[in-house]
Amino acid sequence: MDDPEVSEVPRRRTGEKPPRRLRKGMYILPSLFTTANIAFGYYAILQITHATIADSWHFDNAAKAIGFAVMFDGLDGRIARMTGTSSDFGRELDSLADVITFGVAPALLAWTWGFRQLPTNLGELYTKLLQFGAIASFLFLMAGASRLARFNITSNPQPSNPGRPGKKYFVGMPIPAGAGVIAAVVHFSNGDPIASWWTALTWMLMVVAVGYLMVSTWRFYSFKDIDFRSRQPFRLVILFGLLFAAIRFYSQWVLFLIALLYVFSGVFWRLKWIFRRKGNPPPPPAYTEAPQTS
Repeated sequence: MDDPEVSEVPRRRTGEKPPRRLRKGMYILPSLFTTANIAFGYYAILQITHATIADSWHFDNAAKAIGFAVMFDGLDGRIARMTGTSSDFGRELDSLADVITFGVAPALLAWTWGFRQLPTNLGELYTKLLQFGAIASFLFLMAGASRLARFNITSNPQPSNPGRPGKKYFVGMPIPAGAGVIAAVVHFSNGDPIASWWTALTWMLMVVAVGYLMVSTWRFYSFKDIDFRSRQPFRLVILFGLLFAAIRFYSQWVLFLIALLYVFSGVFWRLKWIFRRKGNPPPPPAYTEAPQTS
């Protein structure tokens, strides 16, 4: 009886190298950036608790810490995608870090800097501003947490003003950007707290508006289509070099303008979609939100 036919196992060619496996240590690299994110958030909270009118530089330090955390938050996700080390643990850790650093810390900064240091000679108005300021800061915190929860449970969110298909836009302002707006305004003032009731009222409305933008379905540019692995990164190097130099020497104005431009970009896209829909309402295209976590 003939032997059964046995299928041959393909052999590797001579000189062909086996595919390299990422070392287990690579998987911890994005989590290290997320840990730095948490550390900056914790440091910001410590600075806020030490800040007074006489030592207002603590507020500026807290704003700077939140700004550095925004940078690290952008790096951990991008590094995880570039190295192929994304994991469920990294995504959950990133979400928890965002609640602390971009939720609790900026909410506490917004209340302490904008309302807690107001002159007590305002009388009953001081008490009311303190109470309503606490409510506005809490709404900001809840909006940021809700933004993260919606992102985590929704695989393909559909904005009310969809643009071109792809991953170019966030649905609602991401929570790091919302925290960045709070930090940029505080840094722009060099940490000096608000001293007038009408400025505090304007600040309250701004905090609530930023919170609304985070839970809205308006679209904001995600910067996810920027390819750092392209063969011609020279333009990106020049652009980022100029940006870092501008932030280094004119950080107050540059960061403040960047924050305002990003906020108004979402408003601009929203208004543009409204006027376009009134003229000729197109059917909404397929939409995939850009990934925010690592």
